[in-house]
Formats: sequence, structure tokens, C-alpha cells
Amino acid sequence: MDATVAGRTARTLETLHALCYFAPEVNDELVALGVRTGRATYFASRSAAMGAVGGGTVAATFFVFSPSLVAKFVPAVWSAASPEAVVAARRRAVDAAYRRLLGDEALGSAEAAEAAELTRAAVAGADPAGRPLYAAHADLDWPTEPHLALWHGLTLLREYRGDGHVAALLAHGLTGLEALVTHTATGTGFTQPAAQLTRGWSEEQWAGAVASLAARGLMTDDGTLTEAGAALRTSVEAATDEMAVGPWATLGEDGRARLKEIGKPLVMRAVAAGAFPEGVFA
Repeated sequence: MDATVAGRTARTLETLHALCYFAPEVNDELVALGVRTGRATYFASRSAAMGAVGGGTVAATFFVFSPSLVAKFVPAVWSAASPEAVVAARRRAVDAAYRRLLGDEALGSAEAAEAAELTRAAVAGADPAGRPLYAAHADLDWPTEPHLALWHGLTLLREYRGDGHVAALLAHGLTGLEALVTHTATGTGFTQPAAQLTRGWSEEQWAGAVASLAARGLMTDDGTLTEAGAALRTSVEAATDEMAVGPWATLGEDGRARLKEIGKPLVMRAVAAGAFPEGVFA
């Protein structure tokens, strides 16, 4: 299995997982449980699989968020709703969001069911060792509905890849903030304003990270990646792809290609239906 090809497929299909972070249905379901609207619902929904963990655990596993921002909401969220209730609410919300964005016909199709089975087959090749967010989500029961099983499987693949990505960033000598700054500078992913706002970093902290990276020859003083900085980001992504190839190797090239064939039109439909707000991604 070509790790780079597998990585591109993973990043394409990850959209079908990531839309849950922007779906109003998720916020509404958790607010109905008593969780504060906004960022608290994000931290609760993504960390609930780990149980009623503290802010330190969430900041460590999420990596690029300011620990002070995390501490404003965790562990307070667990006083409003139990992790088990949050997990159930998240799935109800994803069901509603998928139906709104993709339509009942697509979700009830044989192709959607096939995609769910392919995703589950891939996950069978994921080793949880050293991957805390993946392992926590892997302990959850699989949904019975095919479209929710697909979302759950893609969530597992996303968190599996994400845990490895954190390891790659650390191995390349980047802090969480430096990882965010350098990734934003590539021109992919979040815009700088969105990255700072959603991840909780001040202008001063951001500027400090740029200065530190510039001193190491990875950025210019104006926040542009140098040749060395760009090479470092390329190396990080390659290492991430290599560490995430296991599930795709288990699925096999034919299975990977088929899953992408089914999944990419769903991704395009979700994006066209407004799954993500304007101005957030570059």
C-alpha cells in the first residue's frame, strides 16, 4: 500500500467525519443536555469517548489547543452531562446532520452500506497501542445504521491518524502552537484568524511562536515558511501517512479505491450543501 495515496484518501474522506464539528445539530443536542453552547460542545463531543477526563488530558490529546482555553470548559462540561449522554447525543446529531446534508436516499443506498463495511474492514487493521483518542473511540459500540457506522468508522480512522500525527509533530520538535502556526502557513486547512480564534491563542502567543520558528530558520519574520520549514512540514505529513497506513493496507488497494469512489461524491455533496462555513478554511 502506497502510504501517500492512502493518506490522500484519508484526508478526502475525513470531511465526512469533520462536518460534525460545524453541524448545528451537534451543538443543539448537547445544549439540550445542559452543555454550554459553542466551544464547550466541541470539547465535550470529541473527548466524551475517553470518559470524564480533565482538561490536561484533553489538551494533551487535542494538542493544538491552548490549555487555558480547554481549562475553561473541561472538566466543567461533565457537571452538565455525563460522557455517555454526550456520546449518544453526538450520534443523534450526526444522524440528523447527515440526513440534512446528504439526503435519505443516499444514506439508504447499497453503496452507503458498502462504504460502511469497507470502513469497518479497514479499522480492523488499526492497532490502538499509543493512540489514546483512537483507542477510546474504538471502545464504543458500532452503530447499527449503515450511515452512522460509516461515520463511526471514519471517526476511528481520523483519530487513529490524528494520534500518529501528534507523534510525528513531537518527533519533529514542534509544540502544539508551532504545529498550528506552520500548518496554517502552508495555505491549507484553517485560515490564521480561524486558527487563532478556535484554538484559543492570542496575538502575542502567535507572534511568539513565529519568532521562535524564525530563530530556528523555519519561518521568516513575517510568518512565511522558509525552504527548511516547508521541508519539515512535508516530512511531518510523510511520517503521518506512514504511521497511518496500517488500516489501508488491511483493506487493500481495491478496497481503498472503492471506498474513495463511493465516499468522494458524498464529500462533494456535503460541501455543496453547506457543511462548512465560509472563511474558515484556506
